[in-house]
Amino acid sequence: MTSTTPTTPTRSPVISPTVVRLGVHGIFGRRRGILLFVLPMLLIGLAVLVRALVGQDNDATELTLYGLGLVVLVPLIALLATSGLLAPEIDDGSVSYLLAKPISRHTIVASKLVVAVACVLVFGAFPMLVAGLVMRTGEPLVAVGFAIGSLLGGATYCAVFALLSVMTRHAVVIGLIYVLVWEGLLGGLLDGIRWLSVTRWSTEVVDNVADLSLVDDLPLAYAVVAMLVVAGVATWRTGWRLRAFNLTGDE
Repeated sequence: MTSTTPTTPTRSPVISPTVVRLGVHGIFGRRRGILLFVLPMLLIGLAVLVRALVGQDNDATELTLYGLGLVVLVPLIALLATSGLLAPEIDDGSVSYLLAKPISRHTIVASKLVVAVACVLVFGAFPMLVAGLVMRTGEPLVAVGFAIGSLLGGATYCAVFALLSVMTRHAVVIGLIYVLVWEGLLGGLLDGIRWLSVTRWSTEVVDNVADLSLVDDLPLAYAVVAMLVVAGVATWRTGWRLRAFNLTGDE
């Protein structure tokens, strides 16, 4: 009598190298990838100009790194990176190639987000670090704080924009409206938005690392937990939406 050894089912890896490669090509194989190089160069160039004109000025530093970098640059980089991962494949129908593979939908999403967060690190957090060191050479914690806040906030934005890209074909437009109106305009006018703003949550991290006071009356624990919850729920929801996505490309 022959005995058969039961085979254990193979589990999908958390990150798929193939999907990661496709994600990199999806971002840098399109023209929008050029903006990922242009935006951080503008920030660093402006930081050099401001430092040359006014020196190590606190107000100029906060206006540049916070008003331009954290409020505008980081969300835009996250939007550009994330919108090039899933939305084009859904639009042209090539997403059916991924959905036909025996890969978990959440593995696809996680692999795509690895690429997007890497873009935030390279084109968002690192330039913020450089710009901070240029503007406040004697206080490196300011640069470190803005770099950490940019990475955490940018990663949260990536998860939110990934969910948006599988919910609508107008993810870029809606994302821009959200960034400019909610995070930018209303966030600067209404103090209560700090409880529902990714930018304000990440700014609270900057405040604690760099010993600044850009956001008042917002506990650090709340800001960190809020970013983790939003990023986790958005990532899970994106995978769930992909599971319900038909190979024909229709939802």
